[in-house]
Amino acid sequence: MKLQMLSAALIVTLSACGGHFSNPFEGLGAQPEPPIDEPLSDIDATDPPAATEPSVVEVGAGGQSAASLDKTTEAEKQAATAAPAGGSVLGTTIASLGDPTEQGFWLRTPLVDTETQGSVETAGGAVVQVKLIPIDGPASAGSRISLAAMRALDLGLTDLATLTVSKG
Repeated sequence: MKLQMLSAALIVTLSACGGHFSNPFEGLGAQPEPPIDEPLSDIDATDPPAATEPSVVEVGAGGQSAASLDKTTEAEKQAATAAPAGGSVLGTTIASLGDPTEQGFWLRTPLVDTETQGSVETAGGAVVQVKLIPIDGPASAGSRISLAAMRALDLGLTDLATLTVSKG
């Protein structure tokens, strides 16, 4: 009985190869093949070639630059980068760019419970004074830093910067 069932299944399977049945997988993600009898001279030469380099994406809607989004004044930048009065170190955090349209010098971090003034320092020694704003999460969670603070610290907009956070 097993031999007869196996033979019947084999016959049905092989008969599908003869073109008597439609392909159940036809059209599932396959690209249509061009007609074989189409001469190469009929191919539209105006089609653009495939891009070999990725396109450049500008920051912000409408292609705004980081400088155009950063509305801090020179006086605000000078005050933020002035030597901090010192304070207690809260810990280190990995920070990424926060909302680039939110102005000012701030760090949203789980290292504080209440909003307070503080400073952040990069591994290279650059320091900027910021408003420390609490966010939910464990102390080991990452932080988000303002565009103005990132620019003052000379960090790239896509950097994941390790920052030492101090209070006061």
